[in-house]
Amino acid sequence: MDRTTQLTARRTGIVDPVRTATSPPFSGHGEIGPSRVAVYDPVRPAGSLHPAAGSLHLRAAEVLHDNWTGTSTVPSRGLYPHQWSWDSAFIAIGLRHLSPLRAQVELETLLDAQWDDGRIPHIVFNPSVPLDAYFPSPDFWRSSTAGRAAGAPRTVQTSGIVQPPVHALAAWLVHVSDPGLSRARSFLSRIYPRLAAWHRYLLHRRDLGGGGLASVVHPWEQGMDNAPSWDAPLSRVTPAPARSFRRADLDHGAAEDRPTDLDYGRYVRLATDYRDGEYADGTAGTDGFAVEDPAFNALLIASEHALARIARELGATGTARHARAERLTAALVDRLWDPAEGMFFCRDVRTDELIPERGVSGLVPLLLPALPRDTAATLVRTLQGPHFGLGESTRLVPSYDLTGHAFDPHRYWRGPAWFNTNWLVERGLRLHGEHARAQKLRGALLETADTSGFAEYVDPYTGEACGALGFSWTAALTLDLLHEAPEAVHSTTEEFGKGAKGGDRR
Repeated sequence: MDRTTQLTARRTGIVDPVRTATSPPFSGHGEIGPSRVAVYDPVRPAGSLHPAAGSLHLRAAEVLHDNWTGTSTVPSRGLYPHQWSWDSAFIAIGLRHLSPLRAQVELETLLDAQWDDGRIPHIVFNPSVPLDAYFPSPDFWRSSTAGRAAGAPRTVQTSGIVQPPVHALAAWLVHVSDPGLSRARSFLSRIYPRLAAWHRYLLHRRDLGGGGLASVVHPWEQGMDNAPSWDAPLSRVTPAPARSFRRADLDHGAAEDRPTDLDYGRYVRLATDYRDGEYADGTAGTDGFAVEDPAFNALLIASEHALARIARELGATGTARHARAERLTAALVDRLWDPAEGMFFCRDVRTDELIPERGVSGLVPLLLPALPRDTAATLVRTLQGPHFGLGESTRLVPSYDLTGHAFDPHRYWRGPAWFNTNWLVERGLRLHGEHARAQKLRGALLETADTSGFAEYVDPYTGEACGALGFSWTAALTLDLLHEAPEAVHSTTEEFGKGAKGGDRR
């Protein structure tokens, strides 16, 4: 039978389990338990879906099947042929609706590449992919040699920088999708120490501003590579010569949709200097890049709440982690909230000043349960106002201020709408009781995923596809939205613990 028929049959439980390991079994590096010996699991039934939604479900599942390597999922076969850190977290959140086992393995594979200092690298390289397929390639990062002092793994090549810490939130959601399987495989007990080490690294080694928040030391770490928020701190960085590197991304994406050559030269310089400093944190010079970003820290806080839930599942109280998450929320408001502008802004650690660029990153803290109610209400107004236009001029939340000097509806993170940030905003709206607005955004996300071919990102006005098609986190988060009832609140109190729906902080 053809692939669509197979998926339909599996969804209804008619035929044998989906074969998820289409490439060789586990490579053997970093095995974490005897239960991890095969990756065969039936596709989860989709439940009662409208026929149109059922078709969307099948096509999203097909994207994830096609991008599966046997142990993890690539974001895109051509443009991004390796495993990316925050991509895998979002992918696992969607995969849990198809195969909780495969979702667990997605996270386990990533954590197998964790460094001894706790960092989870932003790329785990597939050794079967040619070096010239992606830049910077493993021979640029030299993780096993330049990262030796920081405890980089010897048996797998990675980058040396990190990405936003969505992982504990993803792990908790994967667990609750099938607690029986999770407990049988000791999934949470095996990954909890690794996730705790990851958070320790960020909270201690990356508190470069001294105010309790984590700093990113490269725009790639925050995930929104060319966001205008980086322009001012990047202007201090002398770019690497253009002849010193070749941009493989332009083989797969239009130059007018990608970061500029000048941006890339600065990215390469920062990464080179970090590598040559053996990936040591906290000692960058005056040209260094260090920024406290609201989305990065909001995701750390959300995952700290999730770690508290995991601790409770494992028999501890989780109280200390919930308390830490609430202290971090207070620090986030204290250091990054601008009440006059109704936004969270990035803080340039080198100048100790806020960067007055409105980006979607400044809306992501809506995800937090202990956010003061007046702050949450102001963010909702900002979301609907002229800078983002949600429900008025735009169908999805743009990545940057519609009225901003650098707005471009097609250039990567300088205006287009992305599915992962919109998914986070949708959750935040529901968390704070904005159910009608959340439902409208949910519908727009599903419609746009459908019509865009699961695009990497889209024009925020028209939904026109940009970047890669068949993008994994777009497909995965589509599945997550399809499997949530429209009126659901994503079991908020179960995910985040006390203080949900705005908390009592003023």
